[in-house]
Amino acid sequence: MSSKQKRPAAKAARTTRPAEATRGSKPDGTDVRAQGAKGASSGKGARTGDGGKKAATGSGKAAAAGPSGPRPGRIGAAAVLTAVEGLALAALGVYMLVMGLAGSPDSPRQAEMGGLTVLALAALPLVAARGLWLRRRWSRGPSLITQIVAFPVAWTLVNGGGALIAAGIGLAVVAIAVLALLVNPTATEALGIAPRD
Repeated sequence: MSSKQKRPAAKAARTTRPAEATRGSKPDGTDVRAQGAKGASSGKGARTGDGGKKAATGSGKAAAAGPSGPRPGRIGAAAVLTAVEGLALAALGVYMLVMGLAGSPDSPRQAEMGGLTVLALAALPLVAARGLWLRRRWSRGPSLITQIVAFPVAWTLVNGGGALIAAGIGLAVVAIAVLALLVNPTATEALGIAPRD
């Protein structure tokens, strides 16, 4: 084949390639427009997926915020009483810590460790009280645990004699009151806890 015959064939190939490009196909035969449509549909799917994620996140925040509507008096009373218990424990812990550092206990190190332990225990009812006030579902468990733990403490105070008897009786009364408030079906519904079937 001569060089003159090769040139027209090359020209024909060159003119064919732009025509293929204008038709929207690649030299390997795949259609560019079809790929563009797939990309657009996948882009829509991605946007929808992001929207789905945003919607799921929004519903998760709504669930974490707790039930809507006014706070029932039972929940408010339980939150206040639980907070009082936490503050009393915190005051006792600070007193024990100060007496361990500044006073003259038999064992200063033991008094300091006892004060720190009581301060750490005070965090549970305080956190539970805040959760009850904000009507969080998880707050009911820590508050119930606080009341159950309060009974042995109240018994120890009553056995201590003197002014501790009144403190022990007061603690037991508060624990019973909070348990009665939190076990009530109205309180469980207000916290968004569905009754078990």
